[in-house]
Amino acid sequence: MTINNGRTALITGASRGLGLALARGLAARGWNLILTARNADRLRAVRDELATHTHVAALAGDVIDPKHREALAVLARGHAGLDAIINNAGLLGPSPQPSLLDYPLETLVEVFLANVLAPLAVIQELKDELKTGARIINVTSDAAVNAYPTWGGYGASKAALEQLSAVLASENPDVRVYWVDPGDMCTDMQQAAYPGEDVSDRPLPETKVPGFVAVLEGDLPSGRYIASELAPLGLTTTSVAA
Repeated sequence: MTINNGRTALITGASRGLGLALARGLAARGWNLILTARNADRLRAVRDELATHTHVAALAGDVIDPKHREALAVLARGHAGLDAIINNAGLLGPSPQPSLLDYPLETLVEVFLANVLAPLAVIQELKDELKTGARIINVTSDAAVNAYPTWGGYGASKAALEQLSAVLASENPDVRVYWVDPGDMCTDMQQAAYPGEDVSDRPLPETKVPGFVAVLEGDLPSGRYIASELAPLGLTTTSVAA
């Protein structure tokens, strides 16, 4: 059993990919966890796996839903507040990714709702539950700062998330706000972005966890960071075995 460190993190999109890797990594470091994702069966399996290592509360739902966000706030209150919010849940959009001239606008609205408005809504709902010195991490992408063909919709949503994060940090100097780019990973989302291609050569999400630990447990100022560049800071993590 891992020694509990008394800190609590909320992770969205925690049933697979990077969110699952972060949940395992933080569980191994003694964090209490509040996990959410849309797939109830997968989320239940994650809860059952990690409950042998730390305290885990899991609530399935969509962070776009105001009622679900309210329920998450109730859970956070029951944990005496949050030390971290990790906004990891997101939406890729069409697969394969279309060019902007062919991008369905109704789908673009959904992408912005999931990738920009929902993270802000989560923060707004939980702002009163943040402990002194709490950390907010919004997971971003290099598509936010590079003009990759066919990535205009997703990239624009992440660019908006980055600007939102920067202003949030400026307005709230008592809270650390980070927008962290994990880089390419071998995940379902990566596979959906490149249908028919083999993405198994991409790094596993577990390799990105040390970078996130660096911003969660270190003393870095608010700002944009690339996970792989933070790993050499020496903050390593042991992932709980699947």
